[in-house]
Order: sequence, then C-alpha cells, then structure tokens
Amino acid sequence: MRRSICYAEPKFAYAGQHSSFKFTYSPANNLPKGTRLKFDPVSRGREIDWQIPQSSLKQKDNVIWMEPPQGSPVAGKPIQGKSKICPQFEFILPAEVKAGEEISFFLGSLQGGQGPRAQFHVQRRRPFYLYIDTKGSGDYKDPEIFSIDVRGSQLDNLRVIAPSLVNKNDRFDVVVRFEDCYGNLTSNAPEGTLIEFSYEQLRETLSWKLFVPETGFINLPNLYFNEPGIYRIRLTNTKTKQVFYSSPIKCVESETSQGIYWGVFHGESERYDASLQIESCLRYFRDDLAYHFYASSSFETEEETPQDIWKNISLQIAEFNEEDRFITYLGSQWFNNDPSEGLRQLVFTKDNKPLPRKKEAKSTSLKKIYKSHTPKELIGIPSFTMAKGFHYTFADFNPEYEPVVEIYNAWGCSECTKAEGNLKPITAGGKQGVEETAEGSIRKALNFGHRFGFVAGGLDDRGVFSGFYSSNQVQYTPGLTAIIASSQSRDSLIQALRDRSCYATTGARIIMNLDIAGLPMGCILSTKAKPGLVYNRYIRGSVIGTSKLSRVEILRNGSVIKTFSPDKDDVEFELDETTPLDKHVLRSSVDGCMFVYYYMRAVQEDGHMAWSSPIWIELFQQDSQAATPQVATKDKKVTKKPTKAPTYLEDEF
Repeated sequence: MRRSICYAEPKFAYAGQHSSFKFTYSPANNLPKGTRLKFDPVSRGREIDWQIPQSSLKQKDNVIWMEPPQGSPVAGKPIQGKSKICPQFEFILPAEVKAGEEISFFLGSLQGGQGPRAQFHVQRRRPFYLYIDTKGSGDYKDPEIFSIDVRGSQLDNLRVIAPSLVNKNDRFDVVVRFEDCYGNLTSNAPEGTLIEFSYEQLRETLSWKLFVPETGFINLPNLYFNEPGIYRIRLTNTKTKQVFYSSPIKCVESETSQGIYWGVFHGESERYDASLQIESCLRYFRDDLAYHFYASSSFETEEETPQDIWKNISLQIAEFNEEDRFITYLGSQWFNNDPSEGLRQLVFTKDNKPLPRKKEAKSTSLKKIYKSHTPKELIGIPSFTMAKGFHYTFADFNPEYEPVVEIYNAWGCSECTKAEGNLKPITAGGKQGVEETAEGSIRKALNFGHRFGFVAGGLDDRGVFSGFYSSNQVQYTPGLTAIIASSQSRDSLIQALRDRSCYATTGARIIMNLDIAGLPMGCILSTKAKPGLVYNRYIRGSVIGTSKLSRVEILRNGSVIKTFSPDKDDVEFELDETTPLDKHVLRSSVDGCMFVYYYMRAVQEDGHMAWSSPIWIELFQQDSQAATPQVATKDKKVTKKPTKAPTYLEDEF
C-alpha cells in the first residue's frame, strides 16, 4: 500500500537565517478538485519565532504559495488557527491531483526577494503541518508533517559557566559554551578557529588552546585557584581577536561551607512555554542558562493550567530535581485583585502537591491556603507589589509564610517610586498597560515594620502579565535570585530563604556581601546582645560586578547614607557609622518594636543592578527610652512623636 511522502528542501536552516524553503507533498490517494490544504508554519508570531509569511503574490519578500503539478502558482488565504495567535494558510486545488504526483509549498519570493527568517533557537526536526480536507468542507483531520533542523548560527560569543564562590585549592569544573548571537550552542566557526583559555593572577602561566567542538560546549574539570582573590576566566578567539570574560569568581582563604546558588522562583522561558513545554523549559534553564534552582509558576486557573498539565508539571519537577546539579520546586501563582492579597508565587517544598484553585472552598483566600499548609510545606512570595491593579499593600503580611518578597522582575522594580529614585520603574509609556503605585512600595513596607529578604523574578507573559506584550509596557532584563546556602539541596535553599540569606539582581551574576558587627544580610541584631550598636555600627561589605560599577549605595531606613563610586568592577569597604542610633529609629506598626534597617544597592554602568537583603537592628527597652522614633504610617508622610517604649521579655532576644 502506497504511503504519502513529505519532505523539505533544504533539510536544515541556521537560526535567524533568511532563506527560501520548499515543502513537497506526494499524496497516497487522488485528491479531487476543490480539496482544501491548510499549511501551518507553527509560529507564535514573537520576534524569536519563525517569521510569518505573507500571502499576497505581489509582495517581494517572505511569501507563501502553492504550486500544483500543473498550472500557475496559487496564493493562500490566511485563516485563524485554533491558537488564535498567528495565521495558517489555506489553499484550494484548482484541479485533481493523482496519487504519486507532487504538490509543492514555497516559503520564499517570486520576485527575487528574500525568504522568511528562521526562528532564533535551535530545534531538531522543527515541524510544519499540512492539513488536508478532500471534501472541501473545512473539516481537517490529523496533519501531515514536514520537518527542518534548525542549527546554531555563526560563532559569536564564548560563555563560561563556573561557580561564583570557591575555596582556595578546592577543585571545580568549568563549562565553556560556544554560542551564536542568539545564545544557541554552535560549532559553526571558520576552519582553524582556536580559543585561548586563561585567567589572571597566576603564579605560573596557564594558557590552553581549545578547538570548537561539534557539540558546541566543552567541560574542563579539576580547576583550582591557589591564592584567594577575584578571578575572571578569559577566552580569546585567536582568529577574530575578540576577548570574553566569565562572571566573577571569588576565591576565599578560609574553608567555607557556603556557596552562591542562582535561579528564579517566578519566571518562564521566552523560548519554551513553561506549562505545555515544561520538560524543554527545565532543560533550557538547567543546561543553557546554568541555573542552580528553578520553580514552576503557572497560574492556578483552569484556563491557564488544566489538571492534566498540572500533573505533567508535577511529574517533570520531581524528575528533574537532582542535588548538587539542579534543584526544582513545584510552584504556582495565585492572584486576588484585593490589594490586601495581590499576587503571590506559592512554592511547595515537597512534590506532587495539588494546585490551590481559587474556585475551591479551601483555597478561596491566602489565609485559607496558609491554614491548610504548614510553613515547612509552603512559602509565599509577594510579587509585582507596586503594579497598580495588581498591587499588594502588605496589610495582611504573614512573615511566617513569607520570608522574602520579589523586589524586581522583567516588568519592573517595586523598591520605591520613580520619583524616589527607582531606575527600573513599573511603567507602560503609553495609555495601555500598568503603572506604579506607591501603595505597594517595598521600602514603605520595611519602614512600616515588616521584615523580609529580597528575591528577583524573571520574564512572564501568563495570567496578569499576558497583555503586556501587546501594550507599550516597558520590559527589562529577566532577574536572578542569589541564595547563599550551605549546599545545593531543596532543604538547604529553602532554609536560606527563611533566614533571608539571599539577594536580587537584574540578571547579572553580581557577587554581594554585607554584614554589620559580623552578622550577614537577613539577620536581626539587638542592642541587648550588642550594646555598642547604639553608638557605632561597623558595616562591612563588598560588591564584585560583571562590568564596571557606577555606584554602590548603603541605605538606612530607605535613605542613602553612603555612596561609593569605585570606577572599577569591584569594591570592598568598611564603614563606621557613629551617628547615635536613637536619632534614626523607626517604631514598628506591626509589633511596636523600635528598629533601624540597612541594605545595599549596586548599579553597574551597563544598567544592571543588585539589592542585598536588609539587616535589622532592634533597640532594647533600656536603650530606647530616650529615643524619639519616626512612626511609619500608611500615609505618605512620616511623623515624629514621643512614644512609650514597649516592654520586652528576656527571651525575645
């Protein structure tokens, strides 16, 4: 029995390449006159996707048409597919086509112009669908499938994947990725290309020559540094003389059990749908972006996440979780347009948890969700808190379940308003989209007396974010969360979050450290245990950037008290703040405690930023009796008035 034949010419394309393609179909049975054929290029219409062709044969560039065995080219009619995102193209046979004859579909140009642009990401056996309806009624069945391999384009970038923090003389592995301009692995380089691998601050010269491998990457094991310091691995393309550097690596003298682990709890890939293509998405974050951890973050509605999709997400999250390589968490997003709840990323610490849906009685509110889970089972992360309409006022903030807050994602920063110095404000730049509101300011919540660390989210185009691409909403780079933890395991990373041992960046792997009186970011100090803090705060910190630092700022109670302008890519500082502490105390509207908090903010010349989690100092009753605290209120103004100091029990500190 004869079978239909489908093939494409050429058989492969380079990512981002403009070219012409021919898709040939030979049917197994006769196709009568009037048969409808629908060609689907399977594109979502984004900038990174396969370019959508034009149907008019009068156009010069990027046209789709059909050529039957006999006769003239036939133009297609754009029709809306089931996805309702991008068109498919329908053709009607002008005459009968017998079995074994060939029908050809072209993506190219009839007038000598250029063909469509291939998608930006590599894909093996990238499909194109052809639906056939011999009755001409529009009732299409399962499609015939053409496929083209999309390969990496010309070598453009060299990227090093290495740990951010290592011990002196401890061995570690490094991965070198050979990438095109879109971040794909590639071996497409001129013949004889050699890459020189080296790094600075060596007692003896190390210089290796690397060939461009067919795989597009190479693993270099057992490297080590025999002196403490800041290192950047250098890669030089000997043919083009281009030089590339790794993100900074900090080597410390003393044995440290901690490492810096990078990832996101909220975000998806621009290349792969984090629900329908969860397996590809996880591989992308693990292998291409070299994340150490990742959490799923689909929205809880049936429309966004049907039960079968949730089951598959749960399965893949459990399968991909691997200690010391890639830690995965099952998570979802929950939204209530009541500003007392706002938008949350819910992160489960165990596998195979049911998805809390708002329509279910036990999860109609955050309070009910938290009541049905223990703090060991679930962490809630308030996100996008300053986005008007999606904002969160911190009215019902629950520190037991919410140890961290998302200060930044690709749609903006919620630290403070633009007028207060926000360099990445939430703004639409037009009539459509979302603007900022001061009601959800993280700085305002800290002044009010809430305590939480900082994390960053990535890119999102689902749920409440779904309309942003079609508006003028300003988009920034996807953020990254750095967790300082004792090991790369689920329990260790979650415990570090609960300890607020983390910080946020706009995507660059900036290394930050901040401590007061020897205690690191996220800690709460007391003047009872350290009475000298009333008179002097010994602040020590460092920032190691991925490019030159524009400035590093120390903030107290949300105001800048010290600015460093290092004019280089790293800075280390020590600061004695000798202003009496009682001159700057705030009284918490949460528990009446008097306190001061500090955090650090870094800005690079390339626009990337980082925020350390705060450090709090509480004034003990005896120290606070003479103080005149600033009282944080829900209004914009901050007033000063004398208040009676609260009474503390001995074991509260």
